Amino acid sequence: MSIKPIRKAVFPVAGLGTRFLPATKSIPKELLPVVDRPLIQYAVDEAREAGIEQMIFVTGRGKGAIEDYFDIAYESEATQRERGKDMSSLDGTRLAPGNAVFLRQQEPLGLGHAIWCARDIVGDEPFAILLPDEFMKGGPGRGCMKQMVEAYEKVGGNLVCALEIPDDQTSSYGVIDPGVRDGALTEVKGLVEKPPLGTAPSNLILPGRYILQPEVMRILETQEKGAGGEVQLTDAMASMIGSQPFHGVTFDGRRFDCGSKAGYIEANFVMALEREGLGEHIRAFATAELAG
Repeated sequence: MSIKPIRKAVFPVAGLGTRFLPATKSIPKELLPVVDRPLIQYAVDEAREAGIEQMIFVTGRGKGAIEDYFDIAYESEATQRERGKDMSSLDGTRLAPGNAVFLRQQEPLGLGHAIWCARDIVGDEPFAILLPDEFMKGGPGRGCMKQMVEAYEKVGGNLVCALEIPDDQTSSYGVIDPGVRDGALTEVKGLVEKPPLGTAPSNLILPGRYILQPEVMRILETQEKGAGGEVQLTDAMASMIGSQPFHGVTFDGRRFDCGSKAGYIEANFVMALEREGLGEHIRAFATAELAG
């Protein structure tokens, strides 16, 4: 079996971020920082760690700051150099020419439509998808996409990240109908988008990381709207099950839903605790607050 490498990743970043208003009135939600690095930077770093070369950003109106973020900041960088400041904090914020592609989803028609907008850039290759507001924290050198690419190199086909959550939360997510399990790999027999409470086939959800074959683009081309009146990626993936290998990869790490205020605060707290020169202060502060 010949398995093509994963060279490209799509980042759907056109969402309005209404749950974080008024902050997102002028700042894309993907640029909100976890400690001092924006969410989109963590996602790009995760893709790079997995060996992905080309980053494809599907943006919308008012999201030009994301493109600026991955460009050169002449004034800031020149000032820092003149003052002899350490520039290592900017590592990874500049993508090489040709390695960053920005295109627009002109209408908010759903995740499936956003992915379809990248069809000409993806071409006839398998590709990854990373949703930046799903903050996936793995161990050193063991990010979520790295784990998924390693699994893909063994089984090929399509893969989704799989995460176990409490049963009463499944109605908010795409859910896996599981087949045979083999360690971290679970055969995917079906996918259900936001099933009504009590009807989910499992408690394994799809937390925003995918590796898909290019055939999904042809399905999205003619797919009708699904749940929420949007073109759902889950529906397109479900129609590929049976014709191509399809697996879930249980992520060895922690996931923070930074699309919610609670998850965003949790991610900041956990990452701050691990930061040298900051963690001790935050731990002491939190202990004092809880005691008082």
